[in-house]
Amino acid sequence: MVFDPWAKDKIICKHFPNFSLGGQPFVTEFRYLGHIISNTLADDSEICREIRNMYTKTNVLICRFNKCSTVVKIRLFRSYCICVYGAGLWSSYSKGCLNKLKICYHRCIKMFFGYSKMHSVTAVLFDLALLPLCIIIDILTVSSG
Repeated sequence: MVFDPWAKDKIICKHFPNFSLGGQPFVTEFRYLGHIISNTLADDSEICREIRNMYTKTNVLICRFNKCSTVVKIRLFRSYCICVYGAGLWSSYSKGCLNKLKICYHRCIKMFFGYSKMHSVTAVLFDLALLPLCIIIDILTVSSG
């Protein structure tokens, strides 16, 4: 992986030859301790990974615990789906990618608790006593920083 320098006047060359190590080419992103690190130091791929995880976990919960009471479902959703512990490390991301995560969070809540797509997100969050995603990310950011 090749990182671009912060000072753009220090760039000597924009194109580097394709190096390989043991026959494997260098990559633009890799996983380290469960997080995706890219050569641009952007967190968009990490947020997309979190979106995939949230959909997957919600589908597992729907398959296994669909007949449970609402109180049990709330406990399961809080402990199993709202695990965005890496959010405190996110510093460089696009607004569109974070908006996709917010939409994913709302869709997962509506799917798991049986609300229709047309139901108000505010009403759903109020009924279930769940926090909005922006507040969850703010809490994680403040506690890690």
